Amino acid sequence: MAIVLLVEDEEQVRVLAQSYLEEHGHQVLSAGTPDGAMAILQRTAHVDLLFTDIDLKDVIASGIELAQDALVRWPNLKVLYTTGRDLTDGMKARFVEHSAFLPKPYTVDELITTLLVHFKISPHPRRLMRESVPH
Repeated sequence: MAIVLLVEDEEQVRVLAQSYLEEHGHQVLSAGTPDGAMAILQRTAHVDLLFTDIDLKDVIASGIELAQDALVRWPNLKVLYTTGRDLTDGMKARFVEHSAFLPKPYTVDELITTLLVHFKISPHPRRLMRESVPH
């Protein structure tokens, strides 16, 4: 299980990504803005992964800036970027070291595979509790 800070300004996308991650056993903290994400990081003892959209609230590359700022204070934080638009070489050059990129739209399998391949974060699907049947 990993603790994931999900930063996505589109609420429907955020809710869907959060449910994907939670279904695979991860604890998810979510924010819709870079300021909200930094506030969560400051009050949370540990976060394994920052999963951020590159453009937040129509501010180009604000997710990239968020990751750069976060790594100054939390150097071991892993970063996964996402966006639905074309990625430029200039944007890629600003990615923090040892980060990864997942283009939108993505499937649950693509997300889980990216976490495993790039960050060694394994899924731990929630198991359904079985009711015991009296004999």
